[in-house]
Amino acid sequence: MNKTEILVIDDEPQIRTLLRINLESNGYKVIQANSAKEGLVFSASHPPDLILLDMCLPDASGLDVLKQLREWYVKPIIILSVLSSENDIVTALDSGATDYLTKPFRTGELLARIRSAIRLSMASENMTLITCSNIELDIVARTVKKDNEIIKLTQTEYNLLSLFMKNHEKVLTHGYILKEIWGYSYQSETQYLRVFVGSVRKKIEDDPNNPKHIITESGVGYRFQ
Repeated sequence: MNKTEILVIDDEPQIRTLLRINLESNGYKVIQANSAKEGLVFSASHPPDLILLDMCLPDASGLDVLKQLREWYVKPIIILSVLSSENDIVTALDSGATDYLTKPFRTGELLARIRSAIRLSMASENMTLITCSNIELDIVARTVKKDNEIIKLTQTEYNLLSLFMKNHEKVLTHGYILKEIWGYSYQSETQYLRVFVGSVRKKIEDDPNNPKHIITESGVGYRFQ
């Protein structure tokens, strides 16, 4: 029996009923909130394993709720919304959403994405050592080795490299990286990010001018390979 708890934050009774029936029939425990305020209270008093969040709530923007949750909540948040523009989706993902599905959604696809998000979340919780090529990151000891030699990093450099390595092979946008490392007020400071990426490259790359690990995705962000 699956004991995973899912909090549904959505003001549409029909959607909540549909989600409850389908999720409970698949073994999940479902908690429901019909407003932003109620959702934030429930999530804080009894943090669930995953949150399904609507972007259009009666008392607040779902995006604002997402940002408030990401100040402390680290588990998956999947957006379910009628908003389907590329800008809406990118903004939500940059603000910390794990995934994004537009309404109407297919139940099978939603269940698959929930399973994937939970698997990744559990793997991340159990992860203590990440090795990518000749770079080794020890999350518990907060140390980095290159070719088995300790590399001295500042706290910010370590946090930046840790973010890259935990998301290796994924393209991380400038805004997402800046928000994760320095906070929301720095999301437009791409030059600030460029300086720190440069300093990390000097310490981990054999040739910082031709990096093999921290790859620039022009106009978008960076990818660690």
